[in-house]
Amino acid sequence: MPKSQVRKKKVYTPPTDVRPTATAATRKPSPVWLPITAVALIVVGIGWLVVYYLSEQAYPVASWGYWNLAVGFGAMVSSLILLSRWR
Repeated sequence: MPKSQVRKKKVYTPPTDVRPTATAATRKPSPVWLPITAVALIVVGIGWLVVYYLSEQAYPVASWGYWNLAVGFGAMVSSLILLSRWR
């Protein structure tokens, strides 16, 4: 069987008139407090939920009832929002 010919492709060069608006070099790195705060919020949220379940819904705040779940999950969601801004 005869061998097929190999086509030579030209090397792609991007057009010079189109430039990205923000390059990685112009972006500033995240401040140090951002990952520390995010990790702290994750730990606080998980700790809040664990205490709530282990205390049979008596602690951290008994009068809030099921709103304790909202506080715990809210802390974890806010940490995810912070982590989405981390560079």
